[in-house]
Amino acid sequence: MKRHIGHIALVVADYDEAIAFYTQKLGFVLVEDTILSEAKRWVLIAPAENAQCTILLAKAANDKQKLAIGNQSGKRVFLFLYTDDFWRDHEAMTAKGINFVRPPLAEDYGIVAVFEDLYGNLWDLIQPAEKQQTT
Repeated sequence: MKRHIGHIALVVADYDEAIAFYTQKLGFVLVEDTILSEAKRWVLIAPAENAQCTILLAKAANDKQKLAIGNQSGKRVFLFLYTDDFWRDHEAMTAKGINFVRPPLAEDYGIVAVFEDLYGNLWDLIQPAEKQQTT
C-alpha cells in the first residue's frame, strides 16, 4: 500500500493575512481557496505547485483553538522547509522581513536556520547536505 501525508493543518487567526504571508513573503502557491460556510474556508498552500503535501490553513474557531495559534508544537520547530539553495532563499526571506530567530549553521546534515512565521510558529529552512557515496 502506498501512503503519504496529504495535508498538515496550521491554525491561523485570519485566512487572508495567512494567505498573504505565505504567498508573498515565503513564495508559496495558493493551491485552493474554497468557501465552505460563512465562517469556514478550505485553504491549501504549498511551497511548490506539485507538492505532495500541502498546508491547510485552518482558522481558529473557538478559544481553545486560538490558544494554539503560533504554538502548535510547544515552541519547538514545527515545520521544515527544504531548499536546493539555502543562501538564495535566506537572502530573499530576510529581504521580505522574515525574522530568523537562529542564524544559519552548517551542520553534518546540511545548512539550517530557524525562522518564525507571522504567528510565531518556528520553521527550519534547510538545505540538506549532499549524501556521500560509499564505495
